[in-house]
Amino acid sequence: MKVLTKEEEQQHYNATVKGGTIGGLVGLGLGSAGVLAASRRFHAFRALTVPFRVFLAASTGTFVAVISADRASAAYDIEHTPQKKLAIEREQEKEETYRSSKTTLQLARKWAEDNRYPIIFGFWLTSMIGSFAMVNRNSYLTGSQKLVQARMYAQGATLAVLLASFAVETADAKNGKGRWETIKIIDPNDPTHKHIIEKRIHHERYAGEDQWREMVEAEEAKINARKAAAEAAKHEDASKKPKKDSSKESSKESSKESSKESSKEQSS
Repeated sequence: MKVLTKEEEQQHYNATVKGGTIGGLVGLGLGSAGVLAASRRFHAFRALTVPFRVFLAASTGTFVAVISADRASAAYDIEHTPQKKLAIEREQEKEETYRSSKTTLQLARKWAEDNRYPIIFGFWLTSMIGSFAMVNRNSYLTGSQKLVQARMYAQGATLAVLLASFAVETADAKNGKGRWETIKIIDPNDPTHKHIIEKRIHHERYAGEDQWREMVEAEEAKINARKAAAEAAKHEDASKKPKKDSSKESSKESSKESSKESSKEQSS
């Protein structure tokens, strides 16, 4: 795990913001073009309020910005971490070996797991178009009512798909399969290297998915290091205080003895 300096953290932040900004502008342009095209083509779409149409365009930009920022962050981390780049190359070699030993159905399931969110977004878009085409046959509804009903149907279908994907991932996690896996490793705290412990690991869907975990661990390591340094400074100060007190007491005793001797000499 690489601990980033302040300069590296700032560069990483700038790269993430840059990627998110570019993706947001591209998404906003695509969303605005789609809204304008739909407004010219469909009368029901033109019946929507202006704030709602602006929301549709802006939400597209937000969605693309989030994905672009995440990918830019992962790309920067890989580019500036040779160990991760080497690990990715090895992972690609393993992936080729893995594909050669799997059936088409197994590869299709793995592809669906790796691209779960794009598939869900595409399913939402497809169900939105399909439900609107179905509701549009009802001549007794206004354009805004048709769009609201189509959106509700699409959201219900998308929610069902999302819950199904979560159920599959939860089942895999309980069984120690899929993205979460329980493995046995040698206890790093055992000096004899004989004690075996179990550890749950998470397989990334793409390079850099678990980067936020590493950043949290790095920040926690910095906090613990500062706490340890503060505790060490306190112990050092505490150890110095008794020495000063003992030196003061010894000087007081010596001064008392010298004063007694001087008084005895004067009396004699």
